[in-house]
Amino acid sequence: MSIVENRKARFNYHIEERFEAGVVLSGWEIKAIRAGQVQLTDGYIVLKDGEMFMIGCRINALRSASTHVRPEADRTKKLLMKKEQIRRLIGKVEQKGFTLVPLDLHFKGSYVKAEIALAKGKAEHDKRETEKKRDWEREKGQLMRTKVSSPRKDD
Repeated sequence: MSIVENRKARFNYHIEERFEAGVVLSGWEIKAIRAGQVQLTDGYIVLKDGEMFMIGCRINALRSASTHVRPEADRTKKLLMKKEQIRRLIGKVEQKGFTLVPLDLHFKGSYVKAEIALAKGKAEHDKRETEKKRDWEREKGQLMRTKVSSPRKDD
């Protein structure tokens, strides 16, 4: 069950590989995520000392959050993956043009998981091409709907 999706990442990057990682969260963050108070559009992933961290994922605290906890909306979240996978990702990210971006957050059982992607940035002409394809698909769908819904004069 998807919680939030990063559509901007799919537009700005060519997705090469996808991975699933666990996310280290505190109690108030889980409650806020269940309430839909999460934003992933500006998120990115940093590899440091053999560990992965998600930066820019904003989780807004609920008004009913505990009084003894000072919630930080833009807190850096640690991602959990096997060391072998992280080492492989470090090698890929060090190659020219590759980066790690979060695609979505979803529930897997009672846990919150992040789908992350090894991606390469798109050039401006690629982005324009993506927009053209999207517009054509939308236009094609509208044409098909109007053609299907219009009455036939063959009778």
